[in-house]
Amino acid sequence: MRSQPAQTPRLWGRKKLIYCGIDWAEKTHDVALVDDTGQLLAKRHITDDTAGYRSLMDLLAEYGDTEEAPIPVAIETSRGLLVAVLRAGKRKVFAINPMAAARYRDRHAVSRKKSDPGDALVLANILRTDMHAHRPLPSDSDLARAITVLARAQQDAVWNRQQVANQLRSLLREYYPAALEAFAKWDNGLCRPEARELMKLAPTPAKAASLTRTQITAALKRAGRKRGIEADVERLREAFRTDWARQPELVEDALGKQTLALLGQLTAACTAADDLAQAVEEAFPQHPDSEIILSFPGLGIQLAARVLAEIGDDRTRFADARGLKAYAGASPVTRASGKKSSITRRWVKNNRLNHAGYLWAFSAITASSGAKAHYRRRRDDHGDWHAAGQRNLFNRMLGQLHHCLKNRRLFDEQTAFPAPQAPALAVA
Repeated sequence: MRSQPAQTPRLWGRKKLIYCGIDWAEKTHDVALVDDTGQLLAKRHITDDTAGYRSLMDLLAEYGDTEEAPIPVAIETSRGLLVAVLRAGKRKVFAINPMAAARYRDRHAVSRKKSDPGDALVLANILRTDMHAHRPLPSDSDLARAITVLARAQQDAVWNRQQVANQLRSLLREYYPAALEAFAKWDNGLCRPEARELMKLAPTPAKAASLTRTQITAALKRAGRKRGIEADVERLREAFRTDWARQPELVEDALGKQTLALLGQLTAACTAADDLAQAVEEAFPQHPDSEIILSFPGLGIQLAARVLAEIGDDRTRFADARGLKAYAGASPVTRASGKKSSITRRWVKNNRLNHAGYLWAFSAITASSGAKAHYRRRRDDHGDWHAAGQRNLFNRMLGQLHHCLKNRRLFDEQTAFPAPQAPALAVA
């Protein structure tokens, strides 16, 4: 049921500015409309379904919402079907941080009362008073948003894979150190298909010690190995038969069953990471910015897709390179009060982009002579620690990326890292 507005509804046109606030929930949402004087025009309780979305759009249209001049909306999330409906067309949707909204609530009531309709009104008034201080959701292309979904999901899958692998490694240390010794020489260790196939065949030290050459060879082949099998078979048999301290038999069998359970989770995590990586490799090259981003040293398809996923392809999102650097947490922040001032790293940032930047800088040091020289200067001349030196390199390369995307130019090593000028010799 729609409540009666404060005055008779009419088509406002654009004579008065109108702002919308939505307090969202899992099943229902509260909507509030205010004008530029702060007067409540209407409020409504809608459901989270097609009927509710249609009711919301009808309410906005009733108060002058048009395709050319849509009413801006404030909401405490940037995801979901409701946000997707609101973002259609030219509408500006502002994702307000819930902590910021809570601070605004104190401006309207000191009694600390809270209600969903009241929160919707607070969100509408945030736009009315401080819309200039908040950023609307970027107008990224559908392809960029699809890459964002895939790149973030792949990054989450990699993190989940590592978390499960760490749990399995910790468990093996309790009763099965021979497995850790046997797989230590392989890249990615426990995440390797060969390691997972062998642990599935022999989850306990007793079973591993009884494995024959034929069984180990068959396991390696099932995992996809085609070369160097004989040498690995002998090394693995020797590692499995090395004398290690053992748990009691019943405890060892129980730990083996726990290992098989974790192994199932690890296999699923590895499969998810690989499948999503393949999806990213198919989607990212289709984007017009992919060639420019991939021209930068240290960026492969997966890492480049993560960078694009976080910065998007809306060129108006960042007014200049400084805004992008601050968003990524690459540039330092100054704190000054009275006679005291300090320059520290940023703690409020896009953590995904910051993590991608650490990997990017780490790879660029070996892929680019200019990047390596810049890093060494930060370490030797400025006294930076390793992380600070990499962060400064990431900061510089972000500025270069912003310039290249804005001007549609590929990365150029000589322009990005010009050779230092030799000091002029004094003329006798």
